[in-house]
Amino acid sequence: MTFFTPEREPCRVFKRPCGNTLLALIIIIASLVAISSTDEDYYGLLGVTKEASSREIRRAFKKHALATHPDTNPKSEGVHTRFLRVRRAYEVLTDEDLRRKYDRYGEKGLQDSQEIDGYRSYDFYRYDFGVYDDDLEIITLDREDFDMAVNSGELWFVNFYFPNCADCHDLEPTWREFAKEMEGLLRVAAVDCGYSGDVCKRKGITSYPTFLLIKAGMDEEKYLGDRSKESLTNFTMQFVKNKVTELWQGNVFGEIERAFVSGIGWIITFCAETGDCLSSEARQKLAGMLDGLANVGWMDCSRQPDLCASFDVTSSTTAYFSPSIQTEKQSTLFLQSLDTKEIYSEVLQRIVFWMSSFSFGQAGLASHKYKKLKVLLKDLHIQVGKVDCITQAELCGSLYIQEPSIVVFKGLGINEFEIYHGGDMLYEVASFAKDSVRAHVTTLRPGHFPSDRKEPWLVEFFIPRCPPCHTLLPELRKASVQLFGQVKFGTLDCTVLKELCRKHNIRSYPTMVLFNQSSIHGYEGRHSAEGIVDFVEHLVNPVVVTLTPDTFQKLVKRRESTEAWLVDFYVPWCGPCQALLPEWRKVARMFSGIVRVGTVDCGKYQSFCEQEDVQAYPEIRLFPQSGSHPDRYQSYGGWSRDAASLRTWALESLPRASEDLSPEDLRKHVYSGKEHWVLDFSAPWCEPCQDFAPEFELLAHMMKGSVRAGKVDCHTHSQACEKAGIKSYPTVRFYPYLGSSKQDQAGEPINSRDASGMADALRRHLRQLSARSPRTSAKVKVSLLCNLAITTVFNLT
Repeated sequence: MTFFTPEREPCRVFKRPCGNTLLALIIIIASLVAISSTDEDYYGLLGVTKEASSREIRRAFKKHALATHPDTNPKSEGVHTRFLRVRRAYEVLTDEDLRRKYDRYGEKGLQDSQEIDGYRSYDFYRYDFGVYDDDLEIITLDREDFDMAVNSGELWFVNFYFPNCADCHDLEPTWREFAKEMEGLLRVAAVDCGYSGDVCKRKGITSYPTFLLIKAGMDEEKYLGDRSKESLTNFTMQFVKNKVTELWQGNVFGEIERAFVSGIGWIITFCAETGDCLSSEARQKLAGMLDGLANVGWMDCSRQPDLCASFDVTSSTTAYFSPSIQTEKQSTLFLQSLDTKEIYSEVLQRIVFWMSSFSFGQAGLASHKYKKLKVLLKDLHIQVGKVDCITQAELCGSLYIQEPSIVVFKGLGINEFEIYHGGDMLYEVASFAKDSVRAHVTTLRPGHFPSDRKEPWLVEFFIPRCPPCHTLLPELRKASVQLFGQVKFGTLDCTVLKELCRKHNIRSYPTMVLFNQSSIHGYEGRHSAEGIVDFVEHLVNPVVVTLTPDTFQKLVKRRESTEAWLVDFYVPWCGPCQALLPEWRKVARMFSGIVRVGTVDCGKYQSFCEQEDVQAYPEIRLFPQSGSHPDRYQSYGGWSRDAASLRTWALESLPRASEDLSPEDLRKHVYSGKEHWVLDFSAPWCEPCQDFAPEFELLAHMMKGSVRAGKVDCHTHSQACEKAGIKSYPTVRFYPYLGSSKQDQAGEPINSRDASGMADALRRHLRQLSARSPRTSAKVKVSLLCNLAITTVFNLT
């Protein structure tokens, strides 16, 4: 959505009503007031504020349910009616659509909604309702906030449970201990599938408890191990990818200097022959907990005693080196503990962020709010201060602060900061502060504008009164975390720096532009963190070929007989064309190495598109493996233009890569053959199997020549599936050729349900097999190397 600002708003003249008109108006207003005053105050009924979160509302309702439930007060007069009113308040305020209607129109806005006439037993509310709402380390996600949370760029481990599930209740103490152990390293969450059934259905949850590890941009991983804290911890630690650097004479000073320039310190554990240093697991945990705040490294003092001695280290120890400009003694903190949480807490106290309220005389953050804000931010180690721009005019002028503002300063000095542009609710300000210190977005000024910087910058041009701009800012922060080290992020207020906005021809808001030295790229895509990451990654590693009339003739019309193309004919001013762009890039990544994907700008090459009989935009065409008809193509006529729909359509037009297998085929080719196989065990009546089928067919194309792909119909061949130990559908198993005459019928499970994730898992298996078996046949080795080489080439291009 783009927000346009007119040059001048039209002026309207209102005449004062008189006589009977004025009297009628007063009567109408009085009637409205009288009607609204009869509405039930749902917030008051639950004892929560209008800003209460879903978690706060659930906790308040549970408290009322346990105190006033009819089961505990059977003889109390009117208890049933009172409980139904509280139940209705909870029902409305935890439904985003109903809550919005209630906030705007009161109970009148709920007339079309169906009210649930009843409630659950007292024991349900005591034992099964809001199971984890009182646990600070566990985040209860519901249908309103699930997608936003798991797409935030953070690592989430989610427990999908059902209220009356005995195994789920048995797990509760372990899940709480695990959440405390992993605090600060990843987000531990729970989803009540009784309340948020639609979320669980979307994620394919069919048994409880089910555990999924989720991170935006990463394939979901299903946990299938035992439910001990140790096993859960070992599983999740595999996915904590934060870098731990081994430091030595050749890199130590360069690494430290680069971090200090960015205002980031170092935790270094020195491992000598005496004393205790941090274990590799503890280092990895700290790297995840302090991601973006401090780097973590280690030094082997038994091999580099002189280097350790230069740090005054003679036995094993751990120290934090601060980038602060202080004396050498003050900037180094030797840590006595080996406990990661204690180290985390000590280091955070050394990393000082400031949030300042800038005022002009009396205007600014109210005194009582200022005090509450200091308390809210204390645990985050964010100091809170005040600046009066009347007495500190020079400072405010250098920061281009022209009205009361809240500013978060990051790192050293005052050059790295971000100005807040949200509401004045305390929780909103505190939430901004928390997000801002961990993100890498800065407010830009003329002297710091990245027009001639060496590193790429993505800049959002905005104005404060633009709602879409406010919506985009949190997404920009999320993207800055995911792309840290690749791109820098800045924002520029066009009401303050008008000349800069005019210079770059900014006419609508928000506008995002990527500055990469002499290259300037206008942003194309959705206003979401996912869209921004996709846009940047496409510029760094393009997956879509930009076609001209000449290259279209050369690459598409005169393509190899075994080559296929997907082409999008578009014009830049077409809204649906812009909406298609991120999906089109997803399609290109899905079909990498299988189908080439391109675009033709019909705004630029209008006559060429007319020649190709393109009559509407976007026009999507598939040019299949040509044979003797290179001009033949198929046009996409589907209503949905999302990547999944386009993938399904394109796969139907390609030669099939997977094979249907009978029990005899299984015995002859899979169990006793001399090739690697991956099998999809499914049933025709199984809806998830139908949804999964295109992913498996895509996998078959991706692994062609390296691993053969087969499908087994477990409805027709039930005995064969039973012998293979198949208990649910779809099930994917890998059957590697191990050089023996007979293969284990159980195979090796592949847990991912995404084609790329399954392909990665298969390649890992193949690499392990290759390393383990020096007698691997030449044919298998060549096939494996070709597959890995092709994958590398496609990733690079």
